[in-house]
Amino acid sequence: MKGFANRINSVEEYYFSAKLREVNQMMAEGKPVINLGIGSPDLAPDRAVIDALKNTAENPKAHGYQSYQGIPELRVAMAEFYSREYGVSLNPQNEILPLIGSKEGILHISMAFLNPGDQVLIPNPGYPTYSSVTKLLEAEPVFYHLDLEKKGRPNFEELETWDLSKVKLMWINYPHMPTGASGSTQILKELIDFAKRHQIILVNDNPYSHILNPEPLSIFKVEGGKDVALELNSLSKTFNMPGWRIGMLCGRADWVEAVLKIKSNMDSGMFLGLQKGAIAALNLGKSWFKDQNQEYSNRRNLIWKLADQLNLSYDKNSTGLFVWCKTPEGKSPEELVDWLLYEKNIFITPGKIFGSEGNQYVRFSLCMPEFKILEAINRIKS
Repeated sequence: MKGFANRINSVEEYYFSAKLREVNQMMAEGKPVINLGIGSPDLAPDRAVIDALKNTAENPKAHGYQSYQGIPELRVAMAEFYSREYGVSLNPQNEILPLIGSKEGILHISMAFLNPGDQVLIPNPGYPTYSSVTKLLEAEPVFYHLDLEKKGRPNFEELETWDLSKVKLMWINYPHMPTGASGSTQILKELIDFAKRHQIILVNDNPYSHILNPEPLSIFKVEGGKDVALELNSLSKTFNMPGWRIGMLCGRADWVEAVLKIKSNMDSGMFLGLQKGAIAALNLGKSWFKDQNQEYSNRRNLIWKLADQLNLSYDKNSTGLFVWCKTPEGKSPEELVDWLLYEKNIFITPGKIFGSEGNQYVRFSLCMPEFKILEAINRIKS
């Protein structure tokens, strides 16, 4: 046995992969764990989505290999979604690539653009996969800071003092996970100008744009966005379909084509039933978002009460699927996480897994029904 590839030493197992094994073991032992840690929507997709999947699955001709680019109707539905929701025009023939989840896109984009030694700007705090994929490809993550009091604006003044000559990609993410910073059109404009000055490719990871966010944004709505940026989007959070693994990559045709070269060597297309279900979801009206956000708003109000019980501070102007909370000075987030899990059977996420700027924070998910959040509040009171 000659051992593993060196790249495996550059990353650790994804936090939730390991931690959820422990949580599931506790539940198997009869402990009533309330999972407020992971952002997996517990609400169901719309009935029309499930019917589209079921009706397609009953067709005996629907089970063969599918196109790597998805069926034309799916790309058209994605283009119409962008036009309707963001006011952005995309060519469904060559500016949209359906993905088996947007997480797949993070890897494929990185493989298409990065060489060993290239540098990648990654938000701190930020989604851990940006960093782990960068390391797996032997590129170098370089972490930049966000001003949470200015809607998550990157510290451009600091960035401009750095040597950016080796930077190839920059990951951005609004509404931002884990903090819920909303971003703004002005921030996106500053990012586009920054990318142009330094010849950096922006990748806007945009899966939370419709969750408790009154103004969904696409970077392509801002002048010059398509010249310097790609955008990832997902049906996981927006339409309660995380297990379906349906995402999309959007942007200029030559860049999308480069990513397709990678993707076409990695999978064999998406099951037709999933594509038909995705089309049904993308065609849902505004009432879908209104009703869903009312549910999440009710849950967030309860999470704020839970955070108050724990003397945590938080920003009521944040958006997205999580509540980002700062622990009091001198209080350890890790100790709080362990106390809640082992004494109260409540699982939340320590902020440190999102980067060094998360060391004094914890994160709560809104993916739990109100009665469960109320039960968590009562456990803490007791």
